[in-house]
Amino acid sequence: QELKDLKKSNVLHIDVRERWEIDRDGKIPASINIPLGELVEALQMDPTKFKEQYNEKMPSKSDPVVFSCLSGKRSKQALGFATSLGFS
Repeated sequence: QELKDLKKSNVLHIDVRERWEIDRDGKIPASINIPLGELVEALQMDPTKFKEQYNEKMPSKSDPVVFSCLSGKRSKQALGFATSLGFS
């Protein structure tokens, strides 16, 4: 429910599961898939390239972003990566 409430605002939801997991288990509506292994590179991309690759506007360092995965372990790592890159 908390995620549903957040999605009513302007939050970017990044699912850091692997693509095969998305294919097997399904995509969370209104999320984009950036596997954890690609996340650091993706968050440092040129905004135009990010838009081309993920079909979504690249978040600024102050935009609200939510990470998710299957159990929470990878999303916690993703949060650490984003924070280390200057995202608040």
